[in-house]
Amino acid sequence: MDMIFTGLPGLPPPGTEIVTDGLGSAPGGAANIAVAMSRLGLRVGLAAPFGDDLFGSYLWRTLAEQEGVDLALSRRVPGWPTPVTVSMAYDSDRSMVTYARPLPAAVDESMGAAPPAARACFVDVDRPVPAWAPAMRDRGALVFADLGWDPTGAWSTEVLDRLAHVDVFLPNAAEAMAYTRTATPEEAARALSARVPVVVVKRGGDGAIALDARTGERAETGALPVQALDATGAGDVFAAGFVFATLAGLPLAERLRFANLCAGLSVRHRSGSLGSPCWGEIAAFGESGEVPESVLADYAFVVPFIPAAADDTVVRAEPTLRHQA
Repeated sequence: MDMIFTGLPGLPPPGTEIVTDGLGSAPGGAANIAVAMSRLGLRVGLAAPFGDDLFGSYLWRTLAEQEGVDLALSRRVPGWPTPVTVSMAYDSDRSMVTYARPLPAAVDESMGAAPPAARACFVDVDRPVPAWAPAMRDRGALVFADLGWDPTGAWSTEVLDRLAHVDVFLPNAAEAMAYTRTATPEEAARALSARVPVVVVKRGGDGAIALDARTGERAETGALPVQALDATGAGDVFAAGFVFATLAGLPLAERLRFANLCAGLSVRHRSGSLGSPCWGEIAAFGESGEVPESVLADYAFVVPFIPAAADDTVVRAEPTLRHQA
């Protein structure tokens, strides 16, 4: 569960209080990627534990009924409280505080003996890669992966050994440099390309770098020139865009630009997962005059993918949870 405060001048010093008029609540964590992919028209299933509290009920309904995410492989865990992250957005970035209790030891985190047929799957390599991911890869699925911040500060290189099961790795710059013990995003990308076929290092407001170790191809893009309200979940929206563009067979540079476009559109809202764009919003952005024609020209390849009936009506993060019968 993400609770997102925006419009902050900074973090409150000890013993003080800041009042802001920006707040959104939305599914977070793995749901960021699931929602973003679903809004791009991909058929998406999510395998994850859900708490059995009020937040868990809200998350389940929002994903299944509003966003069209298949939860057949997810499950409710009795007595387990939903993890909650409070995100505080300021200076075009954000700081976060998370409450999370460990899953009960008896909870089986596997999908079972027969993982679904799919063209791609997305995993988190913070923890050991689940057995179903290599099994899906053996059946032809591309395995995409990301990871989160290491609160211990150890940045164990053992995590990188899990990339042996991954086709595309999409860390942010801070994480990539910490795990590879390098000084720049470019150096981190080169180090990681020795472990995984395609690596994309996300640089936030500075764009992203991608390397394809199989072809030697390199691509780089700057951030979309928009006013950023909230960067919460933008990296996940970027990853979802990269998945879509990869499945669409686009060249590396265009995959990077499309991911960049999706992330750039998401930061204009109190976002998290519900800030991710739909095709109607992508089409409307091209007609809005918000960026120069010279910038839009780099995204002309997107036009053939926009459905004729694209609608820019999309649900955004709400300040509070609405009553649900």
